[in-house]
Amino acid sequence: MERKTFGTFAGVFTPTTLTILGVIMFIRQPWVVGNAGVLGALGIVLLAVAITFTTALSLSSITTNVRIGSGGAFSLISQSLGLEIGGAIGIPFYFAQAIAVAMYIFGFREGLETLIPDVNTLILDLSIFILVMTIAFVSTSFAFKIQYFILGIIVLSLFSIYGALFVNDLNFDFEWFGKYPGSVDNNSSGSSFWIVFAVFFPAVTGVMAGANMSGDLTNPRKSIPLGTISSVISTTIIYISLIFVAAVIAQPAELASNYNVFIDKALFGPIVLAGLLGATLSSALGSFVGAPRILLALGEKNILPKSELLAKLSNKGEPVNAMLITALIVFLGISLRDLNTIAPILTMFFMITYAMVNIVALVEHTLGLPSYRPTLKMPIIVPAIGALGSIAIMFVINVLVALFSLAFIVIFYLYLVKMNIKSAAGDSRSGLFTALAEWATKKTNNLRQEKEVRSWRPDLLMPVIMPKELRSSFKLIHSIIYPKGSIKLLALRNKNEQEQKDLEAFLRNSVQKFKESELSVSYTIIDNVDFNTTLNVSMQSLNVAFFKPNTIFASIDSETPNLPYYDKLLADTKKNSFGLIIYIPFSSAGLAIEKSINLWMTNIPTDWKEKFEISNNDLSTLVSLLICRNWEGNINVHIIINNPELEFSTIDIEDLHTMIRFPKSTTISLKQGSLLENVNRERETDINIFNIEEGMNVKDMVNIVSESRVSAIFCTDSEFESVLV
Repeated sequence: MERKTFGTFAGVFTPTTLTILGVIMFIRQPWVVGNAGVLGALGIVLLAVAITFTTALSLSSITTNVRIGSGGAFSLISQSLGLEIGGAIGIPFYFAQAIAVAMYIFGFREGLETLIPDVNTLILDLSIFILVMTIAFVSTSFAFKIQYFILGIIVLSLFSIYGALFVNDLNFDFEWFGKYPGSVDNNSSGSSFWIVFAVFFPAVTGVMAGANMSGDLTNPRKSIPLGTISSVISTTIIYISLIFVAAVIAQPAELASNYNVFIDKALFGPIVLAGLLGATLSSALGSFVGAPRILLALGEKNILPKSELLAKLSNKGEPVNAMLITALIVFLGISLRDLNTIAPILTMFFMITYAMVNIVALVEHTLGLPSYRPTLKMPIIVPAIGALGSIAIMFVINVLVALFSLAFIVIFYLYLVKMNIKSAAGDSRSGLFTALAEWATKKTNNLRQEKEVRSWRPDLLMPVIMPKELRSSFKLIHSIIYPKGSIKLLALRNKNEQEQKDLEAFLRNSVQKFKESELSVSYTIIDNVDFNTTLNVSMQSLNVAFFKPNTIFASIDSETPNLPYYDKLLADTKKNSFGLIIYIPFSSAGLAIEKSINLWMTNIPTDWKEKFEISNNDLSTLVSLLICRNWEGNINVHIIINNPELEFSTIDIEDLHTMIRFPKSTTISLKQGSLLENVNRERETDINIFNIEEGMNVKDMVNIVSESRVSAIFCTDSEFESVLV
């Protein structure tokens, strides 16, 4: 059966108007005037409307830019800020809408009690609940037809209230500024502007009533802006006009003490009472129809348990399962009998939703992406006022409840993040983070010096020809770059088609493994004409990038063909100001138990303390520190003294330890003789780390590993490392 959809008047204007013109208009607006005076009441109404109207404008602007799905505000927030934030707002917003039905039922019952005071209140509540549920379950179309009738009654009740101007003695000497005497509920012990504002504000919070029906609208992009804005404007005019009506038909003392002034003074009181009953019934009906649509949308995005059942529609296109769940929640709300304790929290959930809608508009407007082309454009001040106003009002109403509600949202958000839910459509967060990155790039470029060694971190570029190169060094790379470094894999394409497919599959799997540790990783495949030319051009190209690698990482062994390629690579890295790490595993040992690290330091200059320079030992020392931290191991530093002019006293050793900030367990020893001889005497280690001395070639490095039978890392500095900073 074809799903029934609704136009602007039925689907948006009517439910929004009926929700705004609610019980507060009938029995609290005269009290507002009696407390705040005419100008005070105008200030309260205009301030409240300023927040909800800016939200309506933001909602309308976003709606004209996206293909809004079901769920109204949930859909908008999810499309911009992701399902986690959308769900964190949508779940409590749904509960607020559902529990609000119980509150409206209580309001309807209180009106009925003036007519049938002797009937048990629980029986009345359940009877009204069954009536609302029956209307909603018959069909949404039937519910909207009932709302036309209720709208008619409210219009007649307004005419009757305005008619009070013709049947009462009028008081034109009204108070412009009220004395805030309070109400009969607090024995007229006084009030304030913000207390009166908090009482009135829920009257104007119905701006989402039409948007909640977004999945049932024929043309939501047109209907939501037109219906919502026209409803807010027309209801605002009504509220403002009623301020002056209340001021002239009764004295301030009567306005503050008698909630039923509009009924008592009306041209025909019973129709106003009927309007009051109709307003609460329509609000209950609107929330009962709108809440399941939010739950349906949450189910469609697999956010809640048993989502496939929640997302199921009947043959008539009604979210029956979502409506049954909502009916259960409403029943539980009714069974509580007194919702005053949780009513403020529900108001906070509405306010947080309004704030997030404005924040979405702010984000979209600020990013200025080509995809942001709303047909209804708003200046950025509009969502800014809406967002700040919504958050400010939360804390004006109740600071503790506001904080508790925000904590509740954070808990939902963390739960959804843990669920790792995915959206097939994507969202605007990548654009937001890109904009932040661009801003940070500009700031960094303004601050960056020519040689900024304090900002160094391991950002590796690794050429990969065969999977074994990455497989043998995967754990070591992880130990070097975790947690804040990065790696870019530069795969060099060869002519063997099957080997190429295997390499690509291996790279995808390896990238996923790095990402599981939340490391920054990416890869690309380049047609390999010549190994050295490819890497040289890559380094030159990357030098103009902001997020560029700073160190080449290569993994080789004695069986690696074309070892001289890596001698040429050593020269190219120096020319392009890149560091170089060459890892040579010993075939039968690998990285052993990953605890002990031997760091070999050579050619330390005699004036190292004065100039804060240790020659070509910076990168090798930094790598040893990074590996030590991730292995939770220990470093044994061996300093080769072959320069007769270099003197290393006990104090010098302590100074080196302190200036480099080695772990406390680090040992530092002085050695004489050749590097190879000393290395062969210190074989009780899991890895050796060297700097690449002047004149050392790759063949020499392989020979050191073969003779020592210990895997090794060989490093050469660029100009951007310093372990002494």
